[in-house]
Amino acid sequence: MPYHEMDALHYVGPGWAVDDGFAAKVAAIVSSPGWVFDSFGYPQVRELLWEHADTVVWLDYSRSVIMPRVLRRSLRRTLLREPVFGGNRETLAGWFRRDHPAWWAWSQHAARRAAIHRLVHDPRFAHLRVIRFGAPEEADTWLYDLIHR
Repeated sequence: MPYHEMDALHYVGPGWAVDDGFAAKVAAIVSSPGWVFDSFGYPQVRELLWEHADTVVWLDYSRSVIMPRVLRRSLRRTLLREPVFGGNRETLAGWFRRDHPAWWAWSQHAARRAAIHRLVHDPRFAHLRVIRFGAPEEADTWLYDLIHR
């Protein structure tokens, strides 16, 4: 199935420019027969994704798992000047902004977890198969078994 990176659809140019047609792009993708998104989604498309999905894989990891990953990734991107979405780059100055991935991951962890929990139990999404993993080892085992069937 085609894989779509949510941030790459959302940020399309220098200065973290946002695509005005983002929601329309997502709507077109979810109307196709099969797709995979990598994110809980942006609020403007979150319910659209859940309405059209048949499965949600929830990586419900603790902060102690998430934060080292976010920090390593952002540090690598900053030091190596790796381009990310829309050709943008993480900068040293960006680390002091509230929307930097590290700050955002820390501050939004509990709220995102609670929001996903609400959606999982929302009757509108009772059609979804929800696969929840609380640790990377659980996801690794599931994926290994899926591939080696």
